[in-house]
Amino acid sequence: MARVPWMDLVSRMLILSLFVGVPLSMEVESDEEAPSDWKLWKRANGVDYEEENDDHARRDIWEKNKNLIEDNNRKYQTGTSGFTMAMNKFGDLTRLEYQHLLGAKVDPNGRKKEKTDKAEKLRYHAKKLRQTTVDYRQMGYVTEVKDQGYCGSCWAFSSTGAIEGQMFKKTGQLVSLSEQNLLDCSWSYGTYGCNGGWMSRAFDYVLNNGLQASETYPYTSVDTQPCFYDSNKVVAQISDYRFIPSGDEQALADALTTVGPISVAVDADHPSFMFYSSGIYDEPMCNPSNLSHAMLLVGYGSEGGRNYWILKNSWGTGWGEGGYMRMIRKGSNTCGIASYALYPIA
Repeated sequence: MARVPWMDLVSRMLILSLFVGVPLSMEVESDEEAPSDWKLWKRANGVDYEEENDDHARRDIWEKNKNLIEDNNRKYQTGTSGFTMAMNKFGDLTRLEYQHLLGAKVDPNGRKKEKTDKAEKLRYHAKKLRQTTVDYRQMGYVTEVKDQGYCGSCWAFSSTGAIEGQMFKKTGQLVSLSEQNLLDCSWSYGTYGCNGGWMSRAFDYVLNNGLQASETYPYTSVDTQPCFYDSNKVVAQISDYRFIPSGDEQALADALTTVGPISVAVDADHPSFMFYSSGIYDEPMCNPSNLSHAMLLVGYGSEGGRNYWILKNSWGTGWGEGGYMRMIRKGSNTCGIASYALYPIA
């Protein structure tokens, strides 16, 4: 597969598709001078470049990212960082390309007052359970880690994950639901395909149409195809959805305990997030108002006296802890995790 740099990701992916099947051993002449770890990264990720100048430019980006990763990991070794970072498939992306990949759009008018749960109600139900840890992965609510590719469709993966959990809670069957169904068919509800969207808009679509399974409507990571929705193949329905009181981490924990996996948006616009590998993520520059990426909250726990949230991402198993992140939970709305949180009702 070949990469053509310095273009937007949508154009880049269209060009990439033309090179599928090109042997990974094909390398430009500049590779002879490139560091071995750079060549290994390209080979491992199926990356090649058409022009020598492009190769050099991308290598510069990659090396800067590599230095950031190594600097953080030195801090981890000395105990001044609580998490590790690792090079991954995003190593040659520019800041703008990474921001496009994130894809969450939070509608300031999308939080309907009548659809917001009261914190007191959530707290009352959660207290009866008295749980100190929750992990819905161990309870059958969570499907395999998926990969959105180079498409800003995190909003669709967060939405399907929450609905998958509620359908399991209702039926006892875990079915992988179709993100592509949402990408192709929910534009009129206020979503923007690979350019981002809101989970509430996705839920509005499902309220009126239901949702197909991934098996009957597979993911393609592009938003240029027509809607192939077939009402006869719908496998999931919801009757409504509810927001968590904005900024209230305790209400979020209470909802998670009693309801199941929750759709959330976070500030992921940091290299530390992009290359997160393991440990309890705690980014001091996180802004609770700068929500840029949608994820699925599937649990919480503690380690070494530090509480954390468990988040499912949609970047494949090569990112984070097998596709998951543990994020610090300290009641201060870390990275905006409780700023825009909601769940569907099956």
